[in-house]
Amino acid sequence: MPVIDCDSVSIFYDDFRAVHDVNFGCKRNEITALIGPSGCGKSTVLRSFNRMNDLIEGARVEGSITYHGEDIYGPDVDAIEVRRRIGMVFQKPNPFPKSIYDNIAYGPRVNGMKVESMDDLVEEALTKAALWDEVKDKLKQSAFGLSGGQQQRLCIARTIAVQPEVILMDEPCSALDPIATLRIEDLMQELRKDYTIVIVTHNMQQAARVADRTAFFTAEASDTTGDRTGVLVEFGDTATIFESPHDKRTEDYISGRFG
Repeated sequence: MPVIDCDSVSIFYDDFRAVHDVNFGCKRNEITALIGPSGCGKSTVLRSFNRMNDLIEGARVEGSITYHGEDIYGPDVDAIEVRRRIGMVFQKPNPFPKSIYDNIAYGPRVNGMKVESMDDLVEEALTKAALWDEVKDKLKQSAFGLSGGQQQRLCIARTIAVQPEVILMDEPCSALDPIATLRIEDLMQELRKDYTIVIVTHNMQQAARVADRTAFFTAEASDTTGDRTGVLVEFGDTATIFESPHDKRTEDYISGRFG
């Protein structure tokens, strides 16, 4: 059973249907990449996995998105608990205006996690994010003093600290230089041993490098309104998607003929 599974998922903002009839699943300890041109709904789908779209007025989901078989939009499901188990790393690094240490400790404190040693938890999260050796002597310094790549790894460590099972990454390298990008990609390969990762990326080479499975989305005009809505064209093993896609739209996008 997939850790996260979409069944006939459509996502609306008021009357506008941003995504139509999406079906795919994300497996444990795999990296799933969502690719496609701008405006195809891939970030909307990603944010629906931990109910971040709830924060947008008028947003709603039809169909079902399940986490270990349970509908995360069910009436008795706590959205905050969903976000603890399914963490999010955003496009631009967004450290809190606090020390490096307090950035990591914030989530466990707010969530009331029972922790034997906060020092050990902070060290473990920073180690998993491949940042400990670079910051261990300046934990009380402001997180804003870190480079962009270090800030993004700090945000990954902050997500790890609340002990999620799934990590969502919305274009986590788009604001980073090539060296910092490779550090994040290497980190993702390490993290997949302990976590399920779903990443949105505009960088097709990145998807080809890091992902086990890839979902290709595009935007098509609605028959009824003419508005462009996101559709899932093809989902499968990354090598197959990039080397022998089944749909001509995928082939056209991968080869650069559109998008």
